[in-house]
Amino acid sequence: MTQSVKSNRFHPDTFPFGGTLYGQRIGYVRVSSFDQNPERQLEGVQVARVFTDKASGKDTQRPELERLLAFVRESDTVVVHSMDRLARNLDDLRRIVQGLTKRGVRIEFVKESLAFTGEDSPMANLMLSVMGAFAEFERALIRERQREGIALARQRGAYRGRKKSLNDEQIAELKRRVAAGEQKALIARDFGISRETLYQYLRES
Repeated sequence: MTQSVKSNRFHPDTFPFGGTLYGQRIGYVRVSSFDQNPERQLEGVQVARVFTDKASGKDTQRPELERLLAFVRESDTVVVHSMDRLARNLDDLRRIVQGLTKRGVRIEFVKESLAFTGEDSPMANLMLSVMGAFAEFERALIRERQREGIALARQRGAYRGRKKSLNDEQIAELKRRVAAGEQKALIARDFGISRETLYQYLRES
């Protein structure tokens, strides 16, 4: 989903990170579930346009990111809340950042207060690797804590798995619409669930 915020191009003095005189500032947002508010990620940051993906970090299908990469031009600036919103892992982060900067596109990470232009010092490139690795480690640590929490809850008999977000009647209607050939993305949106959750319901049949 793309969202136009402002169509004009901005003077670099307008922005805390600088910018370029003739390029647009383009935002990228990724949220992992439908109940997240994507606007929060770039709140207070002025951009001309925002590309928003609703997918988990490990999801290889990020159509809006691909659209952004095709959209940006030399002298543009891509603004992302944090490194873990842009990439699935460190290799993915390096690939995207290097691919953009080689085309003359600047990229800024708001949370880390870092910007990369392709003319960066060895220290800046080291920071990209260190911060990217830290974000990857942080995600792994969160997953490990979740697994430990679930294991402890199971030992106590307190873990019952995720509560279903749809009742049996809704699940039956969902499966009927899928069988009728309706687009899964549209069905998921109508039921307020992610496509991943929709596929989970289909696998349970």
